[in-house]
Amino acid sequence: MGKRNMDALSEEEKRLFPLKTVTSVVSLFESILKRTTEPDLALLSIIVGCIENTLTCNQQILSGAKSTVLTTTVDETSEKPLAIPPVRKEDDFPEIEWPIVEALYVKFRAVIKSSVDVTQYGCPEFATRELVKRVSDVIWNTLTRSYYKDRAHLQSLYSYLTGNKLDCFGVALAVVAGCQVLGFNDVRLALSEDHAWVIFGLEGKETAEVTWHGKGNEDKRGQPVDAGIQARSWLYVSGNPVICSRFTEVASLVSSINPSITATTDSLEVASMQQSLLWVLYDTGHLTRYPMALGNLADLEELSPTPGRCHCGQLFSQAIEVARRCYGNSHVYPYTYQGGYFYRNRMYKEALESWANAADAIRSYNYSREDEEIYKEFLEIANELIPFVMKVEGSGHSARSILKDSECFAHLLRFYDGICQWEEGSCTPVLHIGWAKPLVNTISKFDSQVRRHVVISCSEVAEEDTPVTKPPAKEQEKEERLVDSHVGDKTADQKAWLGSTVLAALTDLCGRTVLSPAFFLGPDTKTGSYTQAIHSLNISGTAASTDSPVKIVNKPKLYLRSHKMAGLKDLLLSEKLNTHAISLQLTAQSQVQLGGRKLRGEEAKDAKQEGRDANLSRPKRTRKE
Repeated sequence: MGKRNMDALSEEEKRLFPLKTVTSVVSLFESILKRTTEPDLALLSIIVGCIENTLTCNQQILSGAKSTVLTTTVDETSEKPLAIPPVRKEDDFPEIEWPIVEALYVKFRAVIKSSVDVTQYGCPEFATRELVKRVSDVIWNTLTRSYYKDRAHLQSLYSYLTGNKLDCFGVALAVVAGCQVLGFNDVRLALSEDHAWVIFGLEGKETAEVTWHGKGNEDKRGQPVDAGIQARSWLYVSGNPVICSRFTEVASLVSSINPSITATTDSLEVASMQQSLLWVLYDTGHLTRYPMALGNLADLEELSPTPGRCHCGQLFSQAIEVARRCYGNSHVYPYTYQGGYFYRNRMYKEALESWANAADAIRSYNYSREDEEIYKEFLEIANELIPFVMKVEGSGHSARSILKDSECFAHLLRFYDGICQWEEGSCTPVLHIGWAKPLVNTISKFDSQVRRHVVISCSEVAEEDTPVTKPPAKEQEKEERLVDSHVGDKTADQKAWLGSTVLAALTDLCGRTVLSPAFFLGPDTKTGSYTQAIHSLNISGTAASTDSPVKIVNKPKLYLRSHKMAGLKDLLLSEKLNTHAISLQLTAQSQVQLGGRKLRGEEAKDAKQEGRDANLSRPKRTRKE
């Protein structure tokens, strides 16, 4: 069992108290992060939680001055309100005294040490599953009996020690902090985009559930997370979570700070503190493998840019690069963060591309009920954001409107293709009529010429309508990109050929069967044979294309992988949209696993001859006329 420094703070660090400005908090964190020893998670979580709750909860305006009521728990049944003096003009928030922080810190250590007897587990050098489960039980059994999934400000140990309330992330953080109190520094946090668990053991190969998700699945605590990974659930990001060092865990508790006071109001002081601390962690290199924290920092920079720092757009791009390089493109939120930024700044074409990239990331998963957060994210994009974009762009007649851009149409189809493939192989359907109507309305706003300009191809699997095996995310990256809008430069031979076909192209566009070559060659053209005139036109066309190359409009290429979107290929490119057929195809559940057994051997051959699906155990019911 590892040793730890019993001194929570040095004397120099204690002199920074009382904390009353963002600068003093930043100085404290900088000092702690520069230590050679690991930072104390419990202490830092209490400090930032105390400041956050002080500025966002139980605020009252008394005689024109802000006075905050700070509630500290004396025991499990009584609470004692502590009045904080009004904030002075030169301060950012009410004073946070060291004795208050120290009392809560000592209380947490006492709860853990009095409840977990390490000698019962043989005093192991590394944590065991039973010991991790025991620490989880201690935290779990001291919480109130309610689940707080969408409540703010419940992610810190301050919330746990003053109100016995924690959210999903807070429980996981408390377990890791408890194991650190016991000296087991091999227990580390593993973070997906909507869940958290721990890794432990000699080489960090063991995993264990320690918290709840959704409506509270406490029976999973102590179990490994292998089942969720094998089920290809987004909740477990294909086994590619952010594996935290102790410093990344500090970044996670800073990133989890919530500055909201109400649904529409944020605390500027808390947001400023979070932004400053994230920059401290960024400069010390502790965000280099943490896409979510980079996205949060980018959001804060968009609202309040820091002088001398990189633009928020670069941070959004950096988060995407980290997700691709370190986690096999398994993370979705970096793309939705960037898409939201483009949307807010009316960069609609870029937003559509980011949302399509998000759908590319989700396509490798199977949808389940536990993925409701990312489902709601995509539902909002499809049913609210994209329709609003179409409404704005369709209200004018600008030549630069995205409704006249075939690449934007390709991005839109790629977005829905990813969602359709997310649904394939899942036990729960994703698309319903609520998805179909906005899609049909959006597609109908694109002119048929714009739609037909997209070169659509489909995977052989989708065209043959056979079962789909979703490729791993890393392999999928190597496949052909869905939209290839940058075609290489044309060779001289291709340009010459283009010049020689000018007459045929113009004839086709004008809708005439015969056009006079003299019309194109000008009045000075001498009367000659038809063949000579054509030859002269070809030569002039070739020369023109060589001297001043014709601007070639590249057609975006789209590669559809899902059954549903492949089935819509012809409908999408037709001059007149059959909206009813598109809706039926999108909401069909034929590609969702319904539990029927697959037919094999002779049964499959017979089914194929009879026109039945070999993947279903029953023939389809004949529709009555």
